[in-house]
Amino acid sequence: MNKIEHIGIAVKSLKDSNELFTKLFGAPPYKTEGVESEGVMTSFFMNGPNKIELLEATKPDSPIAKFIEKKGEGIHHIAFDVDDIEAEMTRLKSEGFQLLNETPKKGADNKLICFLHPKGTNGVLIELCQEIR
Repeated sequence: MNKIEHIGIAVKSLKDSNELFTKLFGAPPYKTEGVESEGVMTSFFMNGPNKIELLEATKPDSPIAKFIEKKGEGIHHIAFDVDDIEAEMTRLKSEGFQLLNETPKKGADNKLICFLHPKGTNGVLIELCQEIR
């Protein structure tokens, strides 16, 4: 793993949260994008070298909707940049980590993604991200 790629924050209203984070960072999101397979609408902010992803559920049974129902708004996941997602998935699986998807999926912001089950990572949902080349 190279670096933290972004921190994902579950929000009830992307519109309201975009306004809040625009005021916080002094700049609007650089991208808003839907990910149909995950049932979310996302927006991305840069703050120096750091990236924040806001996630709003677009379906009542989506992972983000379930997260907010159970825990409320807040940090949902930490994503790490990797050079070769398939090799990293194989390595982590051999180390005993449970993958939430067996093959990489297309995520937002031109990334291939995979999640690790939080039961094996001290309750933190970890996302692996590889830039689609």
